Amino acid sequence: MKLKGRNLIQPEDFSVNEIDEILSLSQNIINNPSRYSRACEGNLLATLFYEPSTRTRFSFEAAMNRLGGKVIGFSEPNSSSTAKGETLEDTMETVSCYADAIVMRHPKSGSATQASRFARVPFINAGDGGNQHPTQTLTDILTIKSLKGSLDNHTIGLCGDLKNGRTVHSLTKAMARYKNIKFVFISPKELEMPEYIKEAIAGHEYIETNNLDEVIGELDILYMTRIQRERFESQEQYENLKDYYILTAQKMSKAKSDMLVMHPLPRVNEIDTEVDKDERAVYFDQARYGMYVRMALIMKLLGVEANA
Repeated sequence: MKLKGRNLIQPEDFSVNEIDEILSLSQNIINNPSRYSRACEGNLLATLFYEPSTRTRFSFEAAMNRLGGKVIGFSEPNSSSTAKGETLEDTMETVSCYADAIVMRHPKSGSATQASRFARVPFINAGDGGNQHPTQTLTDILTIKSLKGSLDNHTIGLCGDLKNGRTVHSLTKAMARYKNIKFVFISPKELEMPEYIKEAIAGHEYIETNNLDEVIGELDILYMTRIQRERFESQEQYENLKDYYILTAQKMSKAKSDMLVMHPLPRVNEIDTEVDKDERAVYFDQARYGMYVRMALIMKLLGVEANA
């Protein structure tokens, strides 16, 4: 029960052993979901989404419902008192009166840390601007462990918008805690991985390139990301970079036979739909794993057990 009452703002908030506990519980839920169908009866989860979401919001709501709990919240901030000028701090204080845990997505980097200071129930960061997305990271590492068998000894290519991609920031820092991990950062010059992320993985080997074709054959995992239109100051900047990388069946022919292609979704043009037929494309499996790992996370933070 050592995770009961805790917050999750970034992956480093939990030790490797604590993450392993969540992954283990996730696998137990996958193997026997009916055993957990009433684990959260009587509990309420508040989902506060100040920014659009499909997979993260739906997977949290599906997770809580499958655990026998209930969900309140909003998917559009203008339907809340935010439209009247209510501060984030006051929203957290208020929602804490009604819910047993809070999940929040917000467009401003650092908002999760700010909000968690005023939440009086477990708080989960579902993405704060271009900063962190820790539950996507839990999803990603559960996918890797389930399909590769281990979180050690991988060469991981991260491709696309590495400057603004909160998913790649969180995943890079999380995977640097495992053994013999090599990173390949693949991006145009304008969208390179931030220095603070590279400093955070000091001691791990990494290379930077703008050429996917040259490195795809070395990778055990290729993590594709979209060029994020909402992070650009001008439409012209976005148009110049939006189709910089497009993963095709032809490019896949150069990859290892057991390389995994992952993507946090949504995709735009960066993965051709023909790649969906390739058994190495696991991004829709990844979305499914996301629901199970969020079920496990909710249980751990609320301190609940399987059905009696």
